[in-house]
Amino acid sequence: MADPRIRTLKIKTGIVRRLAKEKVTYEQEADGQRERIERMRRDGKDEYDVKKQEEVLQESLMMVPDCQRRLVKAYDELKNILSAEQDLKDKEEYLNAMRVLEEARLQLPKPGEVLHMC
Repeated sequence: MADPRIRTLKIKTGIVRRLAKEKVTYEQEADGQRERIERMRRDGKDEYDVKKQEEVLQESLMMVPDCQRRLVKAYDELKNILSAEQDLKDKEEYLNAMRVLEEARLQLPKPGEVLHMC
């Protein structure tokens, strides 16, 4: 029978990978929206349309801290699982989880950085 710890490891790894990707996507979306707003202002678009686009930008910015909080929690959970399951070190799933943690670490808040609404 398959080891249930491997299944848990795969699930937690997938969660960390997805949340890290989601955070990057929201940040890219916000950057694109900022550029769109600047372009609209340069082109003299109607102020109402610009304000609506700024609301869209604020929605994207609000998602980043929430996503980052969830990522920190999932990252810590996966890290704890890996510490507790040292006997799985030779398994592909364990090694994959380690790689995902390393990649996701770049999306975590820097020491001293406060998770807040942008």
